[in-house]
Amino acid sequence: MEYFWDTGETIVPGMGFSHYDSLHLFWLVVFVITVIICCVWFRKMSDRGRSVFKKTIALSMLVMEVLKILLQVATGRFLWGYLPFHLCGINIFLIMVHAWKPSRMLDNFLYLVCIPGALAALLFPTWTALPIANIYHIHSNVVHILLVLYPLMQAANGKLDLRVKYIPKALGFLVLMAIPIYGLNLLLGTNFMFLMRADEGNPLAFFEKMWGSHLLGFPVIIAGVVIVMYLPIILSRKLKKA
Repeated sequence: MEYFWDTGETIVPGMGFSHYDSLHLFWLVVFVITVIICCVWFRKMSDRGRSVFKKTIALSMLVMEVLKILLQVATGRFLWGYLPFHLCGINIFLIMVHAWKPSRMLDNFLYLVCIPGALAALLFPTWTALPIANIYHIHSNVVHILLVLYPLMQAANGKLDLRVKYIPKALGFLVLMAIPIYGLNLLLGTNFMFLMRADEGNPLAFFEKMWGSHLLGFPVIIAGVVIVMYLPIILSRKLKKA
């Protein structure tokens, strides 16, 4: 428990894990099992039960995020980059809104942006410097699992109104968020939403090496995500009409 309160910036090098080693695979297995169980359970719930479960997940993530920052401040380890202005952190607040006041735009935003974003974080974690006996290692894995779970269990059970016509609104909302976040990065010297650079291990680093700017990778990745997320829905609906 010696390194339980350390962050990636304060911990002794060599204490963490590597992508797809046994520890990383353990968390991926936990993720898959959790999603399967909760998707099946969500289907069997009453409407009231689903509402309570959604709000419980939303509140749990918000509480964990607030406690994370309070602990970092209390232990003298807080940095501006720990504020919840990465895409996954922002999605915590959007999920809070959706849990109490869902909308079609948020349905599609959480499906299109939150699921792939949080899933990418689980597949390519940036907290590899931290061992399992560390509060922020546990926090990062649990929060990202819940970020995928919240919209995915609803989408899997037909509880999100997913339509192609809402894609421009969802992507427009994403761009609108990126503008002030970019300004905040310039002000604080942070890298929220990976707008300033792509760190090692980040898939965007591939575009940095290939084209000289990781930002050029965003349109490519977004186009690919749109196809992967919505093509099965389009094909499924066409088959049902046939």
